[in-house]
Amino acid sequence: MSQTAHAVGVLLLALVCALPRALPAAEPVQEAVFTAGQEGYHTYRIPSVIVTKKGTVLAFCEGRKSGRGDAGDIDLLLKRSTDGGKSWQKTQVVWDEGQNTCGNPCPVVDPSTGTIWLLLTHNLRQDTEAKIVDGTSEASRTVWVTKSDDDGQSWSPPAEITEGVKRPDWTWYATGPGVGIQLQSGRLLVPCDNKVAGTKARQSHVIYSDDHGRSWKLGGVVGPNCNESQAVELSDGRVMLNMRSYQANNRRLVATSKDEGLTFSPPVEDAALIEPVCQASILRYVAAEGQKPRLLFSNPASTKRERLTVRLSDDDGCTWPISKVLHEGPAAYSCLTVLEGGTIGCLYERGKESAYETITFARFSLLWLAP
Repeated sequence: MSQTAHAVGVLLLALVCALPRALPAAEPVQEAVFTAGQEGYHTYRIPSVIVTKKGTVLAFCEGRKSGRGDAGDIDLLLKRSTDGGKSWQKTQVVWDEGQNTCGNPCPVVDPSTGTIWLLLTHNLRQDTEAKIVDGTSEASRTVWVTKSDDDGQSWSPPAEITEGVKRPDWTWYATGPGVGIQLQSGRLLVPCDNKVAGTKARQSHVIYSDDHGRSWKLGGVVGPNCNESQAVELSDGRVMLNMRSYQANNRRLVATSKDEGLTFSPPVEDAALIEPVCQASILRYVAAEGQKPRLLFSNPASTKRERLTVRLSDDDGCTWPISKVLHEGPAAYSCLTVLEGGTIGCLYERGKESAYETITFARFSLLWLAP
């Protein structure tokens, strides 16, 4: 054999041997963005992630100072990434109101203006959900909004909007958690939930803006036996609300709207979407212009908070035939997004012994999910 032929043979062998090593690159890349006990916070919870008009990834969460509880000294935090979630800038404090509770981030981007609107809720540190519901709290749960016009680098002082979006007989109130959406009409739509005084009934609802975030109004209400919800616009223009359920069957509830969220159909169970009574994420995915939109869904697919799973639907959520597990161990809340180039991102609560050890960002391709 000539030296040239021998060299070619060695090169071909090297390429063949290298091929299997390239395959694992299709697996999700996962990295903790917030880790419990670091940067002065006992626990990080309630992840929310969104991509701005400029392609910057914004990862929001609650920073809980002294414990895992839902009330107390809780700040609203943010980390930015300008390289698609590969690296993250220093933590920003979006809202710190002393020792009180600032939380439930639910951002929505207005593509026509580039403005990022962030819906939030607030209560006094000593006012737990139980006290607010039974009427023994010092104050109530209030609803707020802030915005950024510089790609998430700075935020306006939070402004209260409670009066326009909360009914007088509602006690508890939460925005999201997760993200809001913009409908094809331009309407900004943010999913929320509430409890009704006296009955303690749990309900989901939406609020909306038709003037690019300058004012917010109350939309349709769905209940009972549901609360934390996420919304998605379907191929035919209907809005689907996907909700955490308290019907004791460990299945998600869904309802649809034909009038852009002003009213919704009665909720029904989605038999395919098992849940441990937990928050979940649903997202419209369009890989390229002209392609049929698909739906992505993520939640702990179990009767316990574990097995964070991503699903894919090609028929507007009628069926969910494709699924992949991101993390087999403890996991809880999650939020999906689509990065520039079509890569999928999922910011979720993950750990080894507990779901609340980290908030981790996973990046993966549609090919990994549906090869």
